[in-house]
Amino acid sequence: MREGLVLFGEAAHHLLHVLRVKPGAEIGCFDGAGHTRLYHVTERGEAELTLQAKQPVFDCAQPPVELVLFACIPKGERMDWLLEKATELGVGRIVPVMSARTVVRLAGAQAEAKRARWQRIVEAASRQCGATRVPEVTLPVPFKETEPMMRACSTLIVAALIPQAKPLKPVLDTLDPARPGQVWGWWCGPEGDFTPGEMEAILACGATPVTLGPLILRVETAAIYGLANLGCVRNNLPQTQEA
Repeated sequence: MREGLVLFGEAAHHLLHVLRVKPGAEIGCFDGAGHTRLYHVTERGEAELTLQAKQPVFDCAQPPVELVLFACIPKGERMDWLLEKATELGVGRIVPVMSARTVVRLAGAQAEAKRARWQRIVEAASRQCGATRVPEVTLPVPFKETEPMMRACSTLIVAALIPQAKPLKPVLDTLDPARPGQVWGWWCGPEGDFTPGEMEAILACGATPVTLGPLILRVETAAIYGLANLGCVRNNLPQTQEA
C-alpha cells in the first residue's frame, strides 16, 4: 500500500457524497488481502480524493479457517443478498453452482460479466463491514466441475433433505478450528433440491449431510444459516441455535 493514494470511482463516490469527507479527515484503507493503513485526506476533488499515509501498513492475521460456500444460484436479487451477507459472515470464497435443477444458466461472456458484478458486490460489502479480506467469487460452474474444489476442503457439510442427514450441532462439535490450514466447505442446493446423483457425488467427496430442521429453507437462507454457525465455531463463539 503506497504512501500516497488517489481514489476514484465507487469508493471515492461513497466518501465524497455519502460520508462527505473533507481535507484532514482520516480514512482507513485496505487492499482486500489483509493489509490496512490509515490515511488522511489531502485534497478533495469533484470525483476523486487524494490521500497521504499517516501510519505504517498493518498486516491483519489470517482467519484460522477458510470458509467456502458452494451455493446453487438463486434467481434475481436473492443472489446479491446472499453475497452481501456471506461477506459479512467472513466467507473466504463463494462458488456459484449450476446444478440440474438450477434455473439460472450462465456461460461464456455472460458468466464473466456476472462474476465481475458479483465480485463488486462483495467488495462493497467488505468496505461496509470492515473486512480486511475480500472474498473470491469464482466463475459460475456446472455441478460436475465442483468435485476438485469439494475434495480440497478438509471438512465438507451439505444441507440435505435425505433420511440419513444428521443434526447440525453434533457435527459442528467435532470441528477443531485450532488446527492450521483447514478449509470448511458448506453446500446449499437449489430450491428443487439436488438430484439423487448429485447428492451421491457430494457424499462421495466426503461430505456430511445435515438437517436444518423441519422447514425447507431457500438457498440464501440455508447459506447464511450454515455460515453463521460455522463462523461461530471458527471464532469460538456460541452457535446460533441448538440443532
